[in-house]
Amino acid sequence: MTSQELRQKFIEFFEAKGHILVPSSSLLPKDDPSVLLTTAGMQQFKPYFVGLKDPQVELGGRQAISIQKCFRTADIDDVGDDTHLTFFEMLGNFSFGDYFKTEAIQFAWEFLTTVAGISASCLSATYYNGNRPGTTADIEAKLALDKLDGLNQVSAQPDAENFWGPTGTEGPCGPTVEFHVNGVEVWNLVFNEFYCHPDGKLSPLPVRGVDTGMGLERLSVAVNQLPNIFATDVFKPLMDKLGSLTPRAQRIVADHIRGAVFLLGDHVRPSNKEQGYILRRILRRVLMHIHGSGVRLEDLINTVIDLFGPVYLDLTQNRESINQFARTEADKFSRTIDAGEKELAKLIANGTPRLSGAEAFKLFASYGLPIDFIKEKIPVDESEFDRAFVEHQSISRAGVEKKFGGHGLSAGAAIDPAEQIQITKLHTATHLLHAALREVLGAEVHQAGSDINPERTRFDFNFPRKLIPDEIQRIEAWVNDKISTGFSVKHETLPYAQAIAAGAVAFFKEKYPAQVDVYTIYNEDTGKVISQELCGGPHVTNSHDLGTFRITKEESSSAGVRRIKAVLE
Repeated sequence: MTSQELRQKFIEFFEAKGHILVPSSSLLPKDDPSVLLTTAGMQQFKPYFVGLKDPQVELGGRQAISIQKCFRTADIDDVGDDTHLTFFEMLGNFSFGDYFKTEAIQFAWEFLTTVAGISASCLSATYYNGNRPGTTADIEAKLALDKLDGLNQVSAQPDAENFWGPTGTEGPCGPTVEFHVNGVEVWNLVFNEFYCHPDGKLSPLPVRGVDTGMGLERLSVAVNQLPNIFATDVFKPLMDKLGSLTPRAQRIVADHIRGAVFLLGDHVRPSNKEQGYILRRILRRVLMHIHGSGVRLEDLINTVIDLFGPVYLDLTQNRESINQFARTEADKFSRTIDAGEKELAKLIANGTPRLSGAEAFKLFASYGLPIDFIKEKIPVDESEFDRAFVEHQSISRAGVEKKFGGHGLSAGAAIDPAEQIQITKLHTATHLLHAALREVLGAEVHQAGSDINPERTRFDFNFPRKLIPDEIQRIEAWVNDKISTGFSVKHETLPYAQAIAAGAVAFFKEKYPAQVDVYTIYNEDTGKVISQELCGGPHVTNSHDLGTFRITKEESSSAGVRRIKAVLE
């Protein structure tokens, strides 16, 4: 049974039972600041569950169905196995103060066994055991399940398994019943009885409701007895184009390119914030895996549009813009990857038989080269790499900033390549900004503090007055001149006294060890130094990689201290 046949049979089954078909909402939630993306079919129906809107007036009835586009970011790092997806289609039926548990359970059983043709002997179910404070075991659901003829097994489970919601920090929630096929969950029936408040407390909903969700891909696996979701007809044409990649890479690319196309189709654009950052992350992961494989990004995008365009017409209508924005992002990322590959090639050319974990982690953190990609080129000390990864991750989770050098570069930023690449560029741009301030305003200017995130750099420096427009323009021009010229960046480890004697600038608030890291921006031909600072890094290898520098704001930070905020475009 094809995916389109399953979609149609689901619609016909529930329309015959009085449900109204509601189109999928956008992946960008409307009037719901609690979540970045649409993660469940019920999100567009929240106002009906909490009594803010009347479904009878708005929809024409109190029973609805939808086939909802969903995207869940929590599973991004797990994609690559046989079961996890970021983007998927959720089939769902909903009741707003109409039928409740007994009818919903009967509907699900009837569809699975009669319409989808799944043998009752393959089906099992779970219900809520009532372990959460303020709730009781869902006996009503258990009694309904006990009446299903042929159901293989019924068991009670705690809230971690059988209590759902809310989406975001607050909203409707309640106990669930889950139907499993050969041990794999295919349909989750949520009985919204409560409203969860931001403090976690539950209160009864004025109108009880039913909210169900069943992944189309998992249903297709169960109905067609396939080995995994990537063997379904919504993935097979993509997988056929990815034969040159490893099995894990094939699954990552197939999932992520679907998600990227649907995000672009809903007018999300690559950026370093919110939904745009999620899109950038998965799109760049695709680009990394297909890099050098002969697989063309445009072919993958158009395959997705051909597969889903007949169902989601906006994809076909937006084909040109989807390809355009994806290509622009690919062009940006390729410059970074090319720089990373050059650094890796240098290390290999030096005759190194095996990369240290520190060297591999620097390539990962500074250029976004995944460890698997590096290992394909040269052996790596993986245990040392893992230690570096865990160390940076633990620092990030503790909320500690890497203050060595005073730039406030979040160590945790290295954990995600796309974000870290932008931070690394801004880090180098901050060194150029410091040098420009000393050039334009005088050598007595020194750093008084800084902070860098993927969006901008913020730099504090000692200066007694507000900068005039001409000074800001000259500082910008100085930095952009050094970027366009393309100066090299080198890293050295030197004794502290030697570094200071050589003219390296230090952050006066910082206490330095005997051996320090020094980053120098210089002209390789003449040896002229543009900037030299004590700093923990990381940095780009050439200023030409930075883009265009622009100062967005100049203001007072405190008495005698000015603050500049700037971006790279």
